[in-house]
Amino acid sequence: MASSSSSSSSITIITTFLFLLLHTTAKKTYIIRVNHSDKPESFLTHHDWYTSQLNSESSLLYTYTTSFHGFSAYLDSTEADSLLSSSNSILDIFEDPLYTLHTTRTPEFLGLNSEFGVHDLGSSSNGVIIGVLDTGVWPESRSFDDTDMPEIPSKWKGECESGSDFDSKLCNKKLIGARSFSKGFQMASGGGFSSKRESVSPRDVDGHGTHTSTTAAGSAVRNASFLGYAAGTARGMATRARVATYKVCWSTGCFGSDILAAMDRAILDGVDVLSLSLGGGSAPYYRDTIAIGAFSAMERGVFVSCSAGNSGPTRASVANVAPWVMTVGAGTLDRDFPAFANLGNGKRLTGVSLYSGVGMGTKPLELVYNKGNSSSSNLCLPGSLDSSIVRGKIVVCDRGVNARVEKGAVVRDAGGLGMIMANTAASGEELVADSHLLPAIAVGKKTGDLLREYVKSDSKPTALLVFKGTVLDVKPSPVVAAFSSRGPNTVTPEILKPDVIGPGVNILAGWSDAIGPTGLDKDSRRTQFNIMSGTSMSCPHISGLAGLLKAAHPEWSPSAIKSALMTTAYVLDNTNAPLHDAADNSLSNPYAHGSGHVDPQKALSPGLVYDISTEEYIRFLCSLDYTVDHIVAIVKRPSVNCSKKFSDPGQLNYPSFSVLFGGKRVVRYTREVTNVGAASSVYKVTVNGAPSVGISVKPSKLSFKSVGEKKRYTVTFVSKKGVSMTNKAEFGSITWSNPQHEVRSPVAFSWNRF
Repeated sequence: MASSSSSSSSITIITTFLFLLLHTTAKKTYIIRVNHSDKPESFLTHHDWYTSQLNSESSLLYTYTTSFHGFSAYLDSTEADSLLSSSNSILDIFEDPLYTLHTTRTPEFLGLNSEFGVHDLGSSSNGVIIGVLDTGVWPESRSFDDTDMPEIPSKWKGECESGSDFDSKLCNKKLIGARSFSKGFQMASGGGFSSKRESVSPRDVDGHGTHTSTTAAGSAVRNASFLGYAAGTARGMATRARVATYKVCWSTGCFGSDILAAMDRAILDGVDVLSLSLGGGSAPYYRDTIAIGAFSAMERGVFVSCSAGNSGPTRASVANVAPWVMTVGAGTLDRDFPAFANLGNGKRLTGVSLYSGVGMGTKPLELVYNKGNSSSSNLCLPGSLDSSIVRGKIVVCDRGVNARVEKGAVVRDAGGLGMIMANTAASGEELVADSHLLPAIAVGKKTGDLLREYVKSDSKPTALLVFKGTVLDVKPSPVVAAFSSRGPNTVTPEILKPDVIGPGVNILAGWSDAIGPTGLDKDSRRTQFNIMSGTSMSCPHISGLAGLLKAAHPEWSPSAIKSALMTTAYVLDNTNAPLHDAADNSLSNPYAHGSGHVDPQKALSPGLVYDISTEEYIRFLCSLDYTVDHIVAIVKRPSVNCSKKFSDPGQLNYPSFSVLFGGKRVVRYTREVTNVGAASSVYKVTVNGAPSVGISVKPSKLSFKSVGEKKRYTVTFVSKKGVSMTNKAEFGSITWSNPQHEVRSPVAFSWNRF
């Protein structure tokens, strides 16, 4: 017994030692912030200096000079600790953050039939370059046709990289640049690629990057469709703008070290707009690589558009909340793809589908639900269905946990002949169409509840699935997508996020020939276009619109373009009713839709804009509980003077208001507007208050003698007596208007942080 116990103890000690050894020596990618000005004269470049501080030159992944000051390196924890303590020039070290993707009717829906129809933006938008950070590009897509495009702008300093599956000659006057950044990803994957399809190349083997880049600036392609659905002319928002793609997302996600390197390069390459349909959790701005890179872009006049995330309708789920980026949520179009389930009890259930196969004939089939190999058979997870039960039948699957298209594949592989995917409370009444591998439709929660009850109560329930193609002029629209992430902003609650919503449900755009439309390996279909949903799809809409505004108003700053899109956004749908939320069909609010749905026609001439300088953003950062070191990490300056900081972050000259009372009853903000309309203009204010808050604006009238003139006004918000501090929020608006313009700012009120 003693010998056995001793042996067991020895094994335990050895196992523990090996675990600790592996744990302490395991290498990771770290991002290292350095005092840029400390470089000794003995080193010619910062790259040489950084390399000298590492044990091995191969440990250095990227040197950052523009979007960030420092480098990224592949180190173990001991090396990282040693590096931080070895030099006063090393200011901060943190692990490489992982971000995820936020996955042709829209021009007409947005009123872009002819590039606004009032300005000749064709020639001027030729000079606009939109940089897209995503999964790369499929250059053979017809959406990158460069017919009649003039020569590439001389300001362009970028490249089209060759790779094992990508020839630099594939770029042209439309797709002018293509680069890939994979060092962070490769290190996280053990030094190589985790998928046989991936290589060091800008080639898009996922489809997402081709979809987003063609949405932003794809050339017009006639007779486009997705397997017969959404037929028409497919085109991006800025059809004459140039596209530069930066591949930063790979099979396991998008790493901050790669994103920073791409942003660094894109700024130096000369892009005018950066579009990022990706993001992660909320982090302080000094640890948010996207926010850090975007600050440098903004300072150099580059507009940055980011997706809000797909974690809705969960409260406080919005990502990419830095005030110097445009944060974009998603709404529906006035186009739908209806499908029906004709039940054996005579009822007809309405849903949506992009199924394009031969169908299931005219004979109803038996329905089954929640019967299989495990308790999770209701979700149709892999391995959960018993083929002896579902073979030859239609399976009802609850939405959630695994991908929607995977559920259809699980049903098909188990022998099922059809599927009805029914929403639960988490997704409410939102309907997203998918191109399943078998006849399948998606239905909302209420319809799903009726369906589940029918299957349970009928001894032999049956259904016949019917597909009706494409329908236009759907009412009401837009509706806020249930998946679209919501405020309040958890990093700085005094800044309202998201900023706007744009089209993000069932969007047709270009696709990669390397993968089927479902993204599943077993999907052998290939199509030039695909229909996708997500804030990933709404973000490039705004990126393209920003490019058009940049062409129309080259003198406008990124914050002026952002203001124009925000203050002209609308909050009434095509039935003239307030915007609704697809999650539960309730009225939407600014935590879901921000300032509203973008209206590019009105944004072209907003009347007034809220401009914000770099110095004002620094005053904003100084008002946060950040150290000077943290602020320097974001603004990349040798030192920062916070003597003129805002007393409240909400004092930033933002086009919307988010009032956090906390323990106060009175909050007062001053804003400054710039006249970009006509000379001799007069605007009067209209206040739409909230039940628990009094709002007063002084002055109540703004008179402008000239274009470019600036005027200030002050708003006082008073929480009425007797209002208890609760988690509830209330909303209102402040609108400056004259016969030609309405400049609207939403206001959100909260009494505690979250």
